[in-house]
Amino acid sequence: MKLDLIQTVAFAGVVLFLGYGIRRLVPPLARYNIPAPVIGGLIVAGILTWARSADVTLIEFDTTLQSPMMVAFFTSIGFAASLRLLKVGGPQVLIFLAAASLFAVAQNVLGAGLAMAMGLHPLFGVLTGSVTLTGGPATGLAFAPLFEANGVPGAATVAVASAMVGIVMGGVIGAPIATRLIERHKLATKHAPQPVDTPVAAMLVEDLLADERLKAPPGEDDESFSLLQSVVLILVAMWLGSFVSGWFAAVNVTLPAYIGAMLVAAVIRNVDDFTGVFRIQQRVIDDVGNVALALFIVMALMSLKLWEIANLAGPMLVILVAQVALIAVICVWPIFPLMGRDYDSAVMSGGFCGFMLGTTANAMANMRSLVERYGPAPRAFLVVPMVGAFFIDVVNAMMITAIVNFLK
Repeated sequence: MKLDLIQTVAFAGVVLFLGYGIRRLVPPLARYNIPAPVIGGLIVAGILTWARSADVTLIEFDTTLQSPMMVAFFTSIGFAASLRLLKVGGPQVLIFLAAASLFAVAQNVLGAGLAMAMGLHPLFGVLTGSVTLTGGPATGLAFAPLFEANGVPGAATVAVASAMVGIVMGGVIGAPIATRLIERHKLATKHAPQPVDTPVAAMLVEDLLADERLKAPPGEDDESFSLLQSVVLILVAMWLGSFVSGWFAAVNVTLPAYIGAMLVAAVIRNVDDFTGVFRIQQRVIDDVGNVALALFIVMALMSLKLWEIANLAGPMLVILVAQVALIAVICVWPIFPLMGRDYDSAVMSGGFCGFMLGTTANAMANMRSLVERYGPAPRAFLVVPMVGAFFIDVVNAMMITAIVNFLK
């Protein structure tokens, strides 16, 4: 059975909600922040792989909309790259971002070096470095075609496997490392432990513009108009970004499809910060981007060729063990002393481990478990989401692009 592009998206939506249902029924999946799109998509990929082993093709997909969904998500990330937000975060955000960027480079150097030592293409090590660990499954899947074209077979499957290991390990070791720092240095706060529901950086952006709320024209609903404006802005950034990407291609610079749109979105964001001409609603932009991300991941995973990485499992495991050890050491030193050697710094170390191995959701879960036991850490909850949710993604994308162009 072959599905057309609308049927494929509809099927992906059903699979997405299957993933949410399974995550509810299997608590460890939620505890380790395994994304619902990944759960549903991998189940379908597993079923189709099993059918293929019996020479049966159950279903074929039209993935025409997969790439636009991916570009739309990363465009929403570009809209969050606000210099004004960096300024509000202060020097600690810049320091934390610089550290994350430096150690993302270290992940790639370590991965490429181990890959070459095992006789593999160095880009295999980069794919199991910052691409999938700092970047997560979305970045891994977005860059997979570029890596496959430059000598990494089964890049999409490798990316998902690496990202899943990172997500699990980021959730497993982050809080214990921070706990050890807190107890060893006697850093527990005097505040009563309490549940924390701290807004992420998207809310901080919105708070910056609290006096500049978008007002719909007379007779229009504010929320509907804001959603319409956000969708149009994303589409315009994607449109203009295609010209930017085309220019890079013309000068022989290899880029993933979304870089041009991300750059245009960042320009629009910062122009709007200073002029207020659009009054961009970042939370709405993020909502649109998250919808696109969920559908993109499901569509990408449904067509994975899981059998392609059977011979790469051993080398991948070696590299990932080394990557986990690297981040564990870095969290203790130099991240903890660099951020101030205090309680907030210890909590930040747990968050750093979460997003440098997995996702920002891992970082937030690690930090929440700490503050529920030891007390609030407001500085950590300001700095970590701003860097982990937005700024490191932008830096990581640029860095990966430069590495691919250097090693191809």
